[in-house]
Amino acid sequence: MDALRHGWPLAIEGAPLLQPVETAFGELAGSAMLISATRAATLKLANQIEAAAPRQPVLMRGADPFDLPAALAVADPALDMANPLKGPFKAMALEWEEQARAALDLARLAGVLPAFLVDPENAGEAVALNAADVGAFTDAARLQIASRARLPVAAADDARIVAFRSPDDTREHVALIIGEQSADRIPLVRLHSECLTGDILGSLKCDCGPQLAAALQAMAQEADKGGWGILLYMRQEGRGIGIINKLRAYRLQDQGFDTVDANTRLGLPDEARDFPTAARMLKLLNVGEIRLMTNNPAKVAALAAVGVSIAERVPHALPDNPHNAHYLATKRDRSGHLL
Repeated sequence: MDALRHGWPLAIEGAPLLQPVETAFGELAGSAMLISATRAATLKLANQIEAAAPRQPVLMRGADPFDLPAALAVADPALDMANPLKGPFKAMALEWEEQARAALDLARLAGVLPAFLVDPENAGEAVALNAADVGAFTDAARLQIASRARLPVAAADDARIVAFRSPDDTREHVALIIGEQSADRIPLVRLHSECLTGDILGSLKCDCGPQLAAALQAMAQEADKGGWGILLYMRQEGRGIGIINKLRAYRLQDQGFDTVDANTRLGLPDEARDFPTAARMLKLLNVGEIRLMTNNPAKVAALAAVGVSIAERVPHALPDNPHNAHYLATKRDRSGHLL
C-alpha cells in the first residue's frame, strides 16, 4: 500500500510488473493496462466483461502504447469528458488472475485508482509480494482489543468505548457501548461506516450524520428501558473505497451519475465494506446475537454470512433533504434499501 501511494511498481509473484497509474512518475510507457471490469464496461470494450463483477480484473491493450497521460485518461473517469475518444481497446487473456485481483484490492485499500500499467518500460525498483499477502493483511481473525475507556457522549454520559487494532492494518475501529451489557438482553447494534463529510462536517449529500446521531439516541432510549446498544464505528470511508475516491464519485454525481454508476465509472465496487471485521468485533465483545439497525437487507445477509446471529432488523430511516433525495432514492431503487 505504501508503494502504491508513492507510485512504485509491484512485483507480485507470478505476474508481470504492475505500475500504479495514478501515482506513477517519470517517462513510463506500457503496451497493456490492468483495470477492473466495471471500468472496462464504461470504456465500452468490444468484448467487455460482465459489469456486475467489480473485482473482476481485465487485461487490455490499445492500438498504441500507453504513456502516463494516456493511461491516466483511461483510469480516471473525471477525465472522460476532456478525453472522450479513447481506444480502440481489446481485452486479452489473463493468465495471472489471482495476482490481478490482489493488485486491484490493494489499490482500493490504498485509496488509489484501480489501474496499472503492465510491465512498463523504465520502471524503477519494484516492491515484491505474494497474492496471498493481501488476504493475510485483511484477515479479520488478527483483530484484537487494544484499549477500553469510559467516554461520556451527548446521548449517554455513561458510555464506554472499545478500540480494536490489527498487527498490520492501520485502520483502527471502535465500538461505543451504551447501557449495561447483559447476556439476558439482545443489544441494539448499528454498524456505521466512517463518513468524514457527513459525521464531522455535516454534509447534506448523504444521511450518515443524522443516522449516527439517531442511532446513539435510540441506544440511549434502549438503555433507559434496561437494555443496551453497541455502535460499531468502522474505518471504511465511502463503503470501503476511501475518502479520495469518494470525492471523485461526488464529482461524477455532479455530472449526473447516481451513486452506483459513479463507483462503476471509477472501476470500484458499490459495496466494499468489511463485514468479517464487524463480526470479529462483536465476537471479541462476547456478543452472540444482535438486533441490527439498518434499512439494508443486504447488510443483514452479509453479516449473517460471516456468522452474526440477527434476531431482528430494526428500521432506521430518516427524512431526506433537497441535497440527498436522489442519493436515498438510489439506495432504495438500485441497492434494495427499505426506505
